[in-house]
Amino acid sequence: MVNWPTAEVLPNLGARAQRGAERGAEFALNQFRSLTILAGPMGAQWKQAGRESSAQKKGQMVVKLVREITVAAKLGGADPDLNPRLAAAVEKAKKSSVYKETIERAIKKGAGLTDEKVSYETIVYEGFAPHKVPVVVECLTDNRNRTAPEIRNLFKGGSMGTPGSVAFFFNHLGVVEATHPDAHRDAEADAIEAGAQEVEPLEAAEVPAGQKGARFLTGIKDLDAVAKALKAAGWNVIASEMRYIAKNFTEVPEAHRQQVLEFLNALDDHDDVHHVYAAMK
Repeated sequence: MVNWPTAEVLPNLGARAQRGAERGAEFALNQFRSLTILAGPMGAQWKQAGRESSAQKKGQMVVKLVREITVAAKLGGADPDLNPRLAAAVEKAKKSSVYKETIERAIKKGAGLTDEKVSYETIVYEGFAPHKVPVVVECLTDNRNRTAPEIRNLFKGGSMGTPGSVAFFFNHLGVVEATHPDAHRDAEADAIEAGAQEVEPLEAAEVPAGQKGARFLTGIKDLDAVAKALKAAGWNVIASEMRYIAKNFTEVPEAHRQQVLEFLNALDDHDDVHHVYAAMK
């Protein structure tokens, strides 16, 4: 799905929400947002998709997409052909109708080709959603002193844990999602050749008609090499990132699912939240 922009971060949530609304109106996106809830030991994702009609929601999505591009360019360079994470982020932004100029400006900023300073850092928060669902929240922020209390406040609907208190419920792995124009392509053979640990089919909705889709799991340190090897084998990489893959899952009765989803959505709506992972069936 969870995980996930270059905009200047304003000092309070209200101001950021207003700016998100302004950006949403500017870009006039017609898109869907999704929350990543890992629902399988190999990283299959169950996605809650809901059409977002408000400019504020659209603006928040754009800001997060551009932030991911900036960070990807900072970590791996400005050339998408040599930076799978950047290539995937750019493709996702294009599908969400982000302006070409905005994408290019984010790449240049992240790669250090402008005078603008990039100071984003990744912070991970752990805890439980209502009904004891383990949750890991990844944030990209330029001010941890602002982000921490705001995330802590959102966790009042559940319970926030200390570092390491929930992480053992998950495996932290590299995930490459890709499609191939040959519907009969042997994904397992390509996985072995690329050095991936496991492979599984992508959900049908993620795969263009007449093509093959696969999700490749790999160790963190091998992620970049695997993504590049798959691209060289003719795969179109649509996601290349580290994810938290649940080892076991909490069964949530149907009567309580809405409460859990509202909690997760509130986290995902925060400007600094990049991905939300929840071990829930």
